[in-house]
Amino acid sequence: MWKAINSIFFDRRDYKLIEIVTSVYNEPKTLGYTSKLLYPYFHPLGIKELAESRGLRAAYSIVNLMESIESGDITRRLKALAGLKDDLVDTVGGPMPKNTSRVLLQIMKDLVRAKGEPEHQLKLAHDFRIAAFGKPRAIRHLLDHYHLLEMPEEWNQITFDDHVHDANTSGRKSATHLIMDAWIKGIRSLRVIYYHYIEPKCALELIEAARIMEIDLRIGIEFWPLHRDRYISLIWVSRGLPNLESFLSFLARPSVIQFMEQGKALEKFQEKYLYRLLDEFNASGRMELCRDLDITMTPVVAEEFLDFVGPGQPSFQYLGEFIHSKVIKAIQIEISRLKERETTPEAETHLDRLSKTINDFMVSDILEQYLDGANFFSGLYDYVKEKGDSSPPRLCVSFCTLLDQVEELLDDFRITLNLDRLGPEDVLELLYESYGRINRIEIINLKKYNPLDNEVMLRVNELKEAVNQGSILKLKRIISKIIADVQKHDLHQKQDRLNNLSMILNDINEFKHMFDARPIKLRIGSDSTGKPGHYGMGFAVLDTLPFRVRKKIRKENGSRLRLPVNVKTNLCTTTSHPESLSDTIAWIPGIHRLFSTMKRSWIPEFYLLDPGSKGNLVTLGRSALMGQKNNLVATSDEKSKSKSKKSFKYLNTPLKNFFKVIVGFIPAQLCFMLTKEWWLLAYFGALMWFGITGIRNVIQSVLGGGGIRRASRLKWNDYVSWDRLADSLLFTGFSVPLLDYLVKTLLLDKTLGITINSGPVMLYSVMGLANGIYLSSHNFFRGLPKGAVTGNFFRSILSIPVAVVLSTLTGTILGSFNIPNVNGILQKWAAIISKGASDVVAGFIEAAADRSVYTRLRKQNIRKKISELFDIYSQLIMLFPETEELNILENSSILLDNKNSEVRDLATLIIINALDLFYFWMYLPRAQSSLIRVVSDMTPEEKAIFFQAQNMLRHEHHISRLFVDGILGKNFSRPLTFYLSLYRTYLNSIKKVKASILHEKFDEKPYS
Repeated sequence: MWKAINSIFFDRRDYKLIEIVTSVYNEPKTLGYTSKLLYPYFHPLGIKELAESRGLRAAYSIVNLMESIESGDITRRLKALAGLKDDLVDTVGGPMPKNTSRVLLQIMKDLVRAKGEPEHQLKLAHDFRIAAFGKPRAIRHLLDHYHLLEMPEEWNQITFDDHVHDANTSGRKSATHLIMDAWIKGIRSLRVIYYHYIEPKCALELIEAARIMEIDLRIGIEFWPLHRDRYISLIWVSRGLPNLESFLSFLARPSVIQFMEQGKALEKFQEKYLYRLLDEFNASGRMELCRDLDITMTPVVAEEFLDFVGPGQPSFQYLGEFIHSKVIKAIQIEISRLKERETTPEAETHLDRLSKTINDFMVSDILEQYLDGANFFSGLYDYVKEKGDSSPPRLCVSFCTLLDQVEELLDDFRITLNLDRLGPEDVLELLYESYGRINRIEIINLKKYNPLDNEVMLRVNELKEAVNQGSILKLKRIISKIIADVQKHDLHQKQDRLNNLSMILNDINEFKHMFDARPIKLRIGSDSTGKPGHYGMGFAVLDTLPFRVRKKIRKENGSRLRLPVNVKTNLCTTTSHPESLSDTIAWIPGIHRLFSTMKRSWIPEFYLLDPGSKGNLVTLGRSALMGQKNNLVATSDEKSKSKSKKSFKYLNTPLKNFFKVIVGFIPAQLCFMLTKEWWLLAYFGALMWFGITGIRNVIQSVLGGGGIRRASRLKWNDYVSWDRLADSLLFTGFSVPLLDYLVKTLLLDKTLGITINSGPVMLYSVMGLANGIYLSSHNFFRGLPKGAVTGNFFRSILSIPVAVVLSTLTGTILGSFNIPNVNGILQKWAAIISKGASDVVAGFIEAAADRSVYTRLRKQNIRKKISELFDIYSQLIMLFPETEELNILENSSILLDNKNSEVRDLATLIIINALDLFYFWMYLPRAQSSLIRVVSDMTPEEKAIFFQAQNMLRHEHHISRLFVDGILGKNFSRPLTFYLSLYRTYLNSIKKVKASILHEKFDEKPYS
């Protein structure tokens, strides 16, 4: 019984995807060919589709990217990220491609992580396939499920984070993983901070990963210089190093290498100090913790600490996490021991207390209560003084000396001041003594932010505003207030501080002019490490997000943090006129604007702190603590019970589509049976209604994808989305009682007396309007784009004259056969005529829309491949300086047999390029007509190169050897068979295209 019930859930393709992911785990070298240098040159929609599925490639890339970062294989991770971008970002279609890609990446991550949980993996595999359809309603549901905010498809949102960490410091994720997660969250601008120094390999991975995902990246280094016998936090961020090469060249300078070595020495020194703190914890803090939690815990072994840190930098935060992991393990052992013993009221009470503790006990509790986190830096300063000359120089310099040192390394840079452990008087002194070099202030650090205690933040912001405005009166008032506050409190070095502040007051005009060239700007960072316990990385300006997201966030109560910051933004719209417009219509007024494309971009102006109201800046993540209850101690029965729940969405696709059709068919059939006396409409009206919709969907898909006459390998049913067809039939079924009974019979006939006899135009107008409202309503409910909602409304309006013409034509035909009561028959068929007219118009409009989408995507794919072809050819030209540039490929055998390996590799790349275009031509909708148009727009020289490159496919023996040697892996039989059986057909088609274009005869029909 249960087996039969389970069989109706999930699809064979879900199980296949699980097998794919499992095979990647069990045989990590299955796709070893992906590490070869030639693999990235294959297009994700090209011939490699015949070798391995997109799901397999995505799973392989995720495993490589998320695998243990201790392996240190940066190249492998970067290639994996590039592969993911190709497979799950650049090639995704649908109305919400960016958001669909974000969901697909997130699901694939979870799918790979869920190893050993087959039922959970099945649900994720099914979600992955559902998401791949790109239905807006499903995508938005999954975005909510993963707590991701929907981003505008223009990808113009203002989203950023000015302070995050990767695994090379105190974070959990490798640089590549961090960048991928930032893109999934929708972040477009990121500052990654390192402690004291940065390794070239870390910079390489970070910059290259950001380039792949098109994220605006800044790398910062945090320093701890001295100010009044206290360590402060300054963050250095370089400017004028625009790319990877320039940044690595900077790091290779001898002075920079020496400076970074000082940072490494500081790290080693800090490691010794952390060992001392660990010893102190074992001696006293551990005993106190055991008493507080009523557990037994052995001393923590110092040697295990560095293994726990991994590739990161030993830090106070890591020490707390390390001890916390030991505490959790001790609690779990105690819980297991209590469960094995005989239950008593005392034991149950203790068990309940431990179960609560294991969820509530956080790393911050370790740091604050048992490691005295508030005094970490003062303790470090005492340790430095204790060690004397053996202390690293970097921990003994003042902040002015440090600024002088970094200024010698690079002329153009920015220094950000972290407000942690500082007061307004400290900030004022630091700004003045830096002489304008500190021109950024991290006004909010989410890890330290307390919305109930923001006095320092507000007063520093007030100081910043006064300096930037250049107001002497306002600046004098603020400085005087700071002096008065210092006089009231007993501060360290009070008199010296007062003297210094008095000097600033007397030099107020000079102080104001220090920031004329570079005004002070604010920074806002999460200080995220990718570990649970906080909101995570990322902030978004609400005004730049979609309307439904803004509305939802304003309704939410505390799930996301609204910061008291208003970001002033400007919306810039750039209009690009069409590249080419036919002379026959170019004269029409406004036609250029109609066919123009507009690009909108948001420009942030400045931050305005407003503590009295909720600002327009919101965290991208929800609090990691929300909704968690007894997660760590859930029993296996509870887990299995939660996982065994199934819902309608996990039904296998054919059965789900069948139910959709039945649910739509029932109201349609009942309406016809209960309201029609004529047997034809009573019993077959619903079938005719569904037939109109079904045939329209099929014809629309076929015409939009490739037309009736095609030279490609695609069959007509390859163009049809059966899931989309099932949705159409579901909603069209409910339109029968609406149009035929409620509108035509009750409203028009019985209430208003409008029939075919009295007013056919009014009859079809009202029915068309009602149908338009219904279509727009269910389109809106399904979450379709605004254009589709309005388009379907106006399509029904356009169908009104078509319905009138159809009705008149039908009446004329019936009258010619002397059939009595023609108007009575037309009245009965009015709803079907109106429906048919609507679908005729929809067929033309939606087929044209599908064709436009396919054509745009194909041109994008083809132009990318042709651009790569010309880049490769440019390299060949440089290797043959004495050969006429258009004759290099005429005798291609010389290239394939050339003694120079670089020439042979470039020739192979041209073959790969031609194979992908060959696959496009045969298998992708609208590829043939798109390729012809793209080639037609080329210069004569470019056309010659293109046609010569396609002729490289005639080297049958050489290309067959490439496949057999594993250029596409072990599964080479399908691509090899495809090549051998069809390449002559393709070359003949290209030959016809060449003859047509060169003779200026463009006839799309034979090839479209």
